[in-house]
Amino acid sequence: MILTEHPRPSHTFVHISDTHLPGEPAPLYGSGTDADANLSLMLARLVDSGLRPDALLMTGDMADRGDASSYRRLRALVEPAAEALGCEVVWAAGNHDSRAEMRTELALGAAAAGSTDDVDAADAPITAVRWFGGLRVIVADSNVPGSHWGEMTAAQLSWLANELATPAPDGTLLLMHHPPLPTVLDLAVTVELRDQPALAAVLRGSDVRGILSGHVHHPSFGTFVGIPVAVASSSAYGQDLAQPVGATRGQDAAQGYNLVHVYADSIVHSVVSLERGATVGEPVAPDDAARRIAGVGIGWRERA
Repeated sequence: MILTEHPRPSHTFVHISDTHLPGEPAPLYGSGTDADANLSLMLARLVDSGLRPDALLMTGDMADRGDASSYRRLRALVEPAAEALGCEVVWAAGNHDSRAEMRTELALGAAAAGSTDDVDAADAPITAVRWFGGLRVIVADSNVPGSHWGEMTAAQLSWLANELATPAPDGTLLLMHHPPLPTVLDLAVTVELRDQPALAAVLRGSDVRGILSGHVHHPSFGTFVGIPVAVASSSAYGQDLAQPVGATRGQDAAQGYNLVHVYADSIVHSVVSLERGATVGEPVAPDDAARRIAGVGIGWRERA
């Protein structure tokens, strides 16, 4: 028997970002874009797929204006889906979010010890450390209240460095809204993550295996101090990158999420589009795929 080159993944996550639910159900920004309906459809398809992820990783801009009502509707959509999928939900905050409303409406609790700046606890950065077996997921908060650009404060960096001082058995995934990558949209330099060398100094040589972000509304991939960075699109609306160089155009299209499959020596990020087209070629059901694999003498390699 021939064995597959890789075993099944040890962990699977669903990376969703920028849901942008408005205060009340209504089209976004005077367009026909229905953020509530798009997220509902995305979650329904996930549930119907039979996937059993470890967690939904939500990387910020959950609400469009930080309204309490947005988070209530968000929770009413996401929590039943997570229950059906049999997984946790990990929340990160974005520049459109209200930290105080997120804490109250999403039941996030108090600020993590050692992670706050000199601000009221309700408005302190939203951070978390979650464990999935030996794999650690750290949530950082790159937001600057009152601004759309991001930055990691000295207190945030100190907290992150302290968490990373002890390596995790299977490494770490870092969640933060603003991606530490160059932007391919000129206008996005006004809202990018600033002072990236300060973050680089903390992450260089750490056990962080991947950085998951959102913010820019289009899938994007790169590296930061040698660490792979994966940016998910938005479930609300996407960016049209086929514009004249230097131009920016949001569109009611290109919405999606990322599947994250974790292996011992690799992490694979796969973009899944909200849009579905006509079938091309022969569709293959799961049981038929299994029979075909076995029929050519291929077996799944066991995880070490």
